[in-house]
Order: sequence, then C-alpha cells, then structure tokens
Amino acid sequence: MAERMTTQLKKFRPGRSLAPALLLACLAALLMTSCAPPPPPPEVVPPPAAEAMVRVPEEQWPLLADDMDLGSLFAAAQQSLAYLRRLPPDQSFQFGPDAYSAAQVAYSIARFLEIAGHHKNPAQLTAALKREFALYASVGRDGRGEVLMTGYYEPILDGARAPSRRFGQPLYAMPGDLVTIDLKLFGEDLPQRRLVGQVDGHKVRPYPEREAIDYQGAIQGKAKVLAWIHDPVESFFLQIQGSGQVRFADGGRTRLGYAASNGRPYRGIGKLLMNEGLMSKDEMSMQGIKRLLEARPDLRRRVLSYNPSYVFFRELSPEGGPLGCYEIPLGAGRAVATDRKMFPGLALGFITGERPAPGGKTAPLARFVLNQDTGGAIRGPGRLDLFFGSGHEAGNLAGRMKHTGRLYFLVMKR
Repeated sequence: MAERMTTQLKKFRPGRSLAPALLLACLAALLMTSCAPPPPPPEVVPPPAAEAMVRVPEEQWPLLADDMDLGSLFAAAQQSLAYLRRLPPDQSFQFGPDAYSAAQVAYSIARFLEIAGHHKNPAQLTAALKREFALYASVGRDGRGEVLMTGYYEPILDGARAPSRRFGQPLYAMPGDLVTIDLKLFGEDLPQRRLVGQVDGHKVRPYPEREAIDYQGAIQGKAKVLAWIHDPVESFFLQIQGSGQVRFADGGRTRLGYAASNGRPYRGIGKLLMNEGLMSKDEMSMQGIKRLLEARPDLRRRVLSYNPSYVFFRELSPEGGPLGCYEIPLGAGRAVATDRKMFPGLALGFITGERPAPGGKTAPLARFVLNQDTGGAIRGPGRLDLFFGSGHEAGNLAGRMKHTGRLYFLVMKR
C-alpha cells in the first residue's frame, strides 16, 4: 500500500522537520534540486476533481448486485463511519461537480446500511437506493468511464530479527536524517509541493535513490532495521504493497506499515521489461516479474533500481488488519485505493468489471466498496486498486488483477 498511501499520509502524519533557520538556508538549494516527481506530460494531466465524475441519470444506473457477503460490507462501512464522525461536520467532499459535507457522507453510509439490511434482492435494493441517493460515475481514463483496476495485498514473509546468510535484506524504519518540507509554509507564491530530503551538515539534498540504498549502503547506520528478509525482490514488492507481516522462526511475527518514502518518483518496472522484450504484456504480473528475476539474477539490480522510489516502514500491531492511509484497517475485497484528488475519501462506492478467480480463471465483478486508501501510482480518474487481503492466495489474485471496469459513488440526495 505504500505507493497507495503516500499522498494522504503526508497530510495526516507529521514528518521530520528542521529548525526554521536551517530550513530557510537550504530552501533555495532544494528548489534547484527538487526530488519531487516531474509534472506529467500534457496528455496525461488529470482533470480537476469537479470534472472527474458525472451524475448518472436514474434510467442509466447499473444493477447494484453484490458478489460478496453482507457482513464484510458492514464491517468496512463501519470503519469509514468511525473516521468520518471524527471530522468537522462541514468538511467538504467533492463528488464531481457537487460538494457534500462530512456529515452528509457519514449519514449516507449509515442510511445505506439500513436500506441494504432490508433489501437482499438486487433489483429491490437498486430501486430503493434510487429514491434517496444520487449516483456519480468516474469519467475514467477515456472520458467514457473506463477504469483500469489492479490489485494489492498484504504479504506474509519469512524473516529474522538479525541478519544471516539466508536473511540479508534489511527492512528499514524511517531514517533519522530524512526531512519533509512543505513549500507552502514559506510563501503563498510557492508551489503546493512537499519535498523530501536528507540533512547533510547545513544543507539538504535529495534523498538517496533505491540503487544507493540497497546496493551502495547509503543509509547504513542512519535507519533502524525492523526485520531481515530474503532478498531485494521481496523488499521491492513489499514496498509496493506498503504493508506486510514478517514471520520469525520462533513463531513470533511483526506487522509493518508505511512510514515514509524517499520522495523519489515511482517508476514501474513492468514497462521497462516490456520495452526490452523481456516480458510480453500478457505475461506481465507480479508473479511473472518474480519468476523472471529469479531465473535471471543478473537482471535484478538494474531492473529494481529502475524504480528510484523507496519506502520506509513502522511497526504496527499484529492484531487486526493492515492500515490504509486513514489509519483504519482495510477489509479484504471491500477497500479500494484511488486518487484522493479525484474522488471522495472514505465514501461508499460501487465497482463493476472482471476479477481473477482461482485456477487462472476470471469471474464477473460487482460489489460495494469503501474508498479507504490511496497511492503514488494510482493517479487520475481512470485508476483503482482493490485490496485482496493477506497472504499467499491473496497475493496470487492481486497480482493477476488487471481488468477494466466502472467506478461509481453513492451519496444521499440533498
């Protein structure tokens, strides 16, 4: 979930800070050597939030049938409700061209649960919701509603508390020399951007990239090692998921969650592998990449280092589920990650499309979801990540999830 969590965590979790004098001294250098991602090319600039969704006329609503159990939906919805009720009631949430308050979003979820509890038949449920709710649809990546849906999960890895021949890859906590600078604090005329850097004497430099961290010892002694696992490939994919568990030989385990990133832009290695003819589009999946890098160890360093982004972890309670960007447990099959600039966080959604099924098959996808996560690689109105749960089987399904579908949000009419 790391690449899904980055944006909101920067909002809700305070980063390290420098003394004001030092910040002012190094600000000019940071602006000249910014480690923030370059702006996307014009053809992929996402629309403003007001144009990311359109209201759906009642005669065009899909059938709101759900392919999962009602209990998992109610549990996920309660997590959103608990968070929303802690917010200022008038905090605004954007549903395409229309704004709704936190109180309205919370009441919408609560009322939905009442209606869903009384109407098990999809046609009756859809009719009942039409009477009280408005439905908004994402414009998608093509302007006509097409959304690319991928999957993520919580890995469970074997590891150790101390390095050994078998377990030699460290999983780092946030380094003590990592700082985050909010440019808006230094003037309204500055870009709305957060920079991540490394303190070096009286200067701040861009934080080291993956290559320097994993292969050149750039932060050895500067960050606590939370656990040791098998190799950099496992670490790489754990960072992409953003959360995971490490299981120790003595039966103990620790859950790790996202703490910070090095501020470097996320760059997908799948495109590199396809461009070099090492994998085809049909072969592309997390499992496929792992198989390739296991068979071709000579490629590992160059391929992994192609993505300069690096994630640091923090220890979480092993009880419950992994946490999303709002610090609430994610429910398998019910939590989704979207671009938080486009869609209302914590809100009730509905998705349709296809999903992977056991045995290499696919199955129809139609279910209510809660928008409880986000990520650096999930950008624009045409992207969504579905959380599949924890462990090996969840990973198999998540790694195969790459289908187009439709994304909707529901909120009570005013």
